[in-house]
Amino acid sequence: MRTNAMSKKKVIIIGSAYPLRGGLATYNERLARAFISEDYDVKIHTFSLQYPSFLFPGKSQYSSAPKPEDLDIDISVNSINPINWIVVGKKIKREKPDFVIMKFWLPFVAPSLGTIARIIRKNKHTKIITIVDNMIPHEKRIGDKLFASYFAKSVDGFVAMSKSVLSDIKQFDTSKPKEFCPHPLYDNFGDIESKKLACSKIKLDQNVNYLLFFGFIRHYKGLDILLKAFADERLRKFNVKLIIAGEYYVEQNYYDEIIRELNIREHLVFRNDFIPDNEVAHYFNAADMVVQPYKTATQSGVTQIAYHFNKPMLVTDVGGLAEIVPNEKVGYVTPIDVSKISDALVNFYEKNRKNFFAKNASEIKKQYSWKRMIENIENIYKEIKQ
Repeated sequence: MRTNAMSKKKVIIIGSAYPLRGGLATYNERLARAFISEDYDVKIHTFSLQYPSFLFPGKSQYSSAPKPEDLDIDISVNSINPINWIVVGKKIKREKPDFVIMKFWLPFVAPSLGTIARIIRKNKHTKIITIVDNMIPHEKRIGDKLFASYFAKSVDGFVAMSKSVLSDIKQFDTSKPKEFCPHPLYDNFGDIESKKLACSKIKLDQNVNYLLFFGFIRHYKGLDILLKAFADERLRKFNVKLIIAGEYYVEQNYYDEIIRELNIREHLVFRNDFIPDNEVAHYFNAADMVVQPYKTATQSGVTQIAYHFNKPMLVTDVGGLAEIVPNEKVGYVTPIDVSKISDALVNFYEKNRKNFFAKNASEIKKQYSWKRMIENIENIYKEIKQ
């Protein structure tokens, strides 16, 4: 399947990318670069409208960074306009890429992506492969399964980024090729730097120990559980603060009330705006450990940022998180339980486990390569072609 001197395989990625921001855009742009490094001809079709404003919980869907000059990005897909789906589908159908990659994360996008996929496949050449974050969303809505089924029937093969998602896919399809491939490493946010330098760049006291909760704040991510665990008085002797870095996608008052009741505000650092890509490294480099006390999960890009920076992690035993964070090797896997999370946080500092976990993370992260993801996609394509 690899390219030769005469021609390049052509791949089109349909999904979030610049000028949109966030983890989905970051993933698709990094995937495009991985294909380019393997000598593919790559183009991204991103959304001209991803979500209507009344459905978007954050402050802005758009990036303030400059356009990536190394990527060919067409701002073309309107998620709610069926006429647009036909126009985009016919355009890509005529271009006849060898395969199209669609990132699927939410049933809301199933009608648009599923319709575009159906039109493209009519050229009898292009194969549609989807990389699935979630087949069934964390926050369920009426119609989710109907939409997910519509999308599943429109594609030729699936790549699941956790075993739990692979299992979910089988509820919608039992015959098409499927591969499990963990979320690759997010190695595009900068380099490892000293805690002193990182703290100076984001105006933190380098003499304080820091735990990091990172990313958009949604109820399923368990910040309320973490706040209660962090209130454990045993932690006060370690001079530790919790950094909460990310934009609220839910009502903030709920968390403010918990903080008031627990009387822990002085032990928290709030950075509750979207963290731009050029600042992400500073937060991870400043932290001793990244904490993800999720109530539900499939996989998480945050773990793959943490791996890039060799950071210990605490995750709860939900979805695919335990698959990629070996307990007692790169951190802790705990139940969704306040006291168990507290015990792990205390153990981390009491037993001085930071360097041990970090060293293991630096080794284990080598298995989460983008080349491996490309190879899995190629395997799916070969199986479809047979």
